[in-house]
Parts: sequence; C-alpha cells; structure tokens
Amino acid sequence: MKRMVALLTALLAAASALTGCSAAVHQGPTVVASFYPLQFVAQRIVGDHDRVLGLTAPGVEPHDLELTVRQTAELSAATAVIYERSLQPSVDQAVADNGPAHVLDTTSVVPLREGDPHFWQEPTLLARVARAFTRTMSRAQPEHAADFRANDARLQRDLRRLDADFRRGLAHCRTRTLVVSHDAFEYLGRRYHLDIASIAGLTPDAEPSPQHLQEISQLVRSRGITTVFNERLASPQLVDALSADLGVRTAVLDTLEGLTSSDPRADYLTIMRANLAAIRKADSCS
Repeated sequence: MKRMVALLTALLAAASALTGCSAAVHQGPTVVASFYPLQFVAQRIVGDHDRVLGLTAPGVEPHDLELTVRQTAELSAATAVIYERSLQPSVDQAVADNGPAHVLDTTSVVPLREGDPHFWQEPTLLARVARAFTRTMSRAQPEHAADFRANDARLQRDLRRLDADFRRGLAHCRTRTLVVSHDAFEYLGRRYHLDIASIAGLTPDAEPSPQHLQEISQLVRSRGITTVFNERLASPQLVDALSADLGVRTAVLDTLEGLTSSDPRADYLTIMRANLAAIRKADSCS
C-alpha cells in the first residue's frame, strides 16, 4: 500500500506538471480534514491560502469511511492534516503510514469522554482545536502565520458568540432533558446543564433492549417530555416507533458529523443554531 500511494502521488504530481491545468488534479497546497467540523475549522483558519479537502463526503457517516487510494495519496501529499484519532480507522492508518510532517490529532487537544468522540457539540472545545490548528498551520507555512492568527481570532469570536447564545437560550427551560436517538450530545449536555437520555447508546445502529426502551418510556412520561429527537444521518425508524407509542412529537438534531444541508450558506455555526432552536422548542425554553 505504501508503494502504491507513493506511486500515485508521483503520478499525480507528474500529471500536474505536464498539463499545467487539470480538473482531476489540484495544483497548489492542500489541507486535509477527516470530517466536517474539522473541515469547517480548517477552512476558517487557512482562508484563501490553501484548498481544504474533506475526506468524508456530505451525507456519509464518518465512522464508515474507507479511504480510496487517491484520498490516501492526497493525504500523504498534503501541507497539513487535521483528524480525530480512533474515530475513523482508515484515516488513522493512512496518517500512521503516509502522513505529512504537520498533523493535528484533536485528541491531543481535547480530552474525550470514554468512547464518545462528539466533542464538537461544545463550541468551546472546537475553539481549542482551532487554536491548536492555527499553531500547526503557522509551523507548516510560517509566511502566512499572521493571516492564520487573524482568521483564528475571528473564528474564536464567532464560537464565543455561539456559546453565549446557547447559555442564554437554555437558561430557563420547563424541562432540561433531551431524549435522542444515540448518545452524541453529552458534551453539549454537560456544557449547558442538560440531561441526555439516548435510545441506542453510543452506537447509532445499536438495538436497545426492551428494558431500556421501557426506561426511556417512563422517563418521557414522568418528565412531561414532548419531543424525541432523531439525527440527520440516522434511520428514523426507532424514534418514530417510540414517539408513536408515547404520543409525542419527533424532531431532528444534527450531529454535524457530515454537512447535509442543501443550503449553500449552511455551516457549523448555522446548524448549531438550528439545533439550539429545536431544543428550545422541545424543552419550552423562554
């Protein structure tokens, strides 16, 4: 595999040199991000200096990603890579085997809950990653370091505003419990004092036991919960069945693992605010 990747990288470079312009081969520096929230950070930090390549296509579950040989070659030739270790095994392997000199593993910056990779649901943690990635890019391209720091300052301001919106928006709610299809929102819950009850645990396609479903049903009834949340990339079948049995509404929270909105202006900030609006409605926040 290493020889194949090295050969493809050389062929891509040769094709670029010979053609001068090609729709299939990007010319110029590239930053590789393993999935959407990290792609958002990379795009905001590098600005116009680099192309940012997201390895996980829109609508694809990041956990299921298998890199193509071409993606592995692009990763190897990149200026820098930003990824989360243990979330996507094929990315871990490609970084270990063929990674460039400048790599940021987000788990070196953000301590994770055991088995739970979804730290980006807390804006202050994503802000830590942005600061660390700014340092990574400043080492990779010191001639642009001032621009990277300026871009980071703007992103930090946006993330502080988002955090403040969540704190204000969820300060006064009739209930502080969210029932969600799988356990992707614990970081958000800890930051904003919400109780997260997941139907399927940490694995989206896990089959909950009848006992656990009974516990969830009792929780919904005892706390007067009006809404059960499905996720953008998950099958709604289980949530729909539970909501029908309990006579409550369903709504959607976006885990932001992949950018799925058809709105070309949608990004991490707008989707997080859409999640906030959905939570405020479900929990009767004022």
